[in-house]
Amino acid sequence: MIARVRRFDWTIFGAILSLLSLSLLFIYSAGYQSGEGAGSGLLIRQMVWALIGLGCYAAAASFDYRKITSAHWWIYGLGLLSLVLVLFFGTTVYGAHRWFRIGSVMVQPSEFAKISLIFTLAAWLGDPSTDVDDLSTFAKAFLIAGLPFVLIVLEPDLGTAMVLVPIILILLFCAGIPLRPLLILIGAGGAALLVVIVWLRFFPDSFPFLADYQKERILVYLNVSQDPLGAGWNKLQSQIAVGSGGWFGKGYLKGTQNILGFLPRTVAPTDFIYSVVAEETGFAGSSLLLVLYTTVVVRCMRAAVLAQELFGRLLAAGIGVLFFTHVFINIAMTIGLMPITGLPLPLMSYGGSFMVTTMTALGLVQSVYLRRRI
Repeated sequence: MIARVRRFDWTIFGAILSLLSLSLLFIYSAGYQSGEGAGSGLLIRQMVWALIGLGCYAAAASFDYRKITSAHWWIYGLGLLSLVLVLFFGTTVYGAHRWFRIGSVMVQPSEFAKISLIFTLAAWLGDPSTDVDDLSTFAKAFLIAGLPFVLIVLEPDLGTAMVLVPIILILLFCAGIPLRPLLILIGAGGAALLVVIVWLRFFPDSFPFLADYQKERILVYLNVSQDPLGAGWNKLQSQIAVGSGGWFGKGYLKGTQNILGFLPRTVAPTDFIYSVVAEETGFAGSSLLLVLYTTVVVRCMRAAVLAQELFGRLLAAGIGVLFFTHVFINIAMTIGLMPITGLPLPLMSYGGSFMVTTMTALGLVQSVYLRRRI
């Protein structure tokens, strides 16, 4: 027991606890004055989810991740099944079928599907019988990732689906797949993205693959003045909130964009929690948040480097990339560098499913680190 405590990565755990503490502070702030008791209600619910998440973290860290390697296809199958079921039996919110309602709790199966995909790809690519030099392995990996990708797009939730792309690319790279097909694929993807942007910019009505609200988000990203009081409102108010924070912010519970409701109160505790932090703490507080996130990502990669076998290396690396992708996209969209996607900020945004799955995934990274080579 003492040896395990000594091997524990206290640095990543300290960064996680710090982020959870900041989350509680600013979720209360995001709900402050939005209704009597609203801030306290959000705070209490987030505290419950944080405690559940810590329990999942401890359970995942204490469990030997290598014992369920052989069950990776079952885990993958459960992830796919949950995505299929939510399309037919899920609760519809604003036209999207993304959640199961269990009493008063909303559960989003796509969060579990992301972790199950990482686990499955790590186990399969880490299997000595998998020939990573064979091009068929490259094709099979994209087929494995393609099924959940399509199901998530059908919900529709394009933002979450796109998170899968960097995950599979990094896992294939770390597994030793030849660089040439990866570079060709990245180049083709970049060219396709350029075509989509040009098409949407000049002929938006004829583009067949996106819902109207998705087109609006991209068009507003390209030109915020196109609809500043409609689709561009969230983006514009978020940028004002971040920019008005200055060096040291306006003070806790004193962010005018948030308190006065210019930053919509329905999204301030979730997708735009970073805007609340930046407005109230300024550049200094935002930088501290980035340092904490950098610490988590770096320690995930350190766990990957020190892993005993390829499976553990890929598992820790995949979770680190997932964490980084969420942080990068969320912060980039709040400051106007990317279109609004609706991706939450890990360990900060209000929400249950994402909190529990993120903490479980980080617990698996801790499990890899505890069983590292010396």
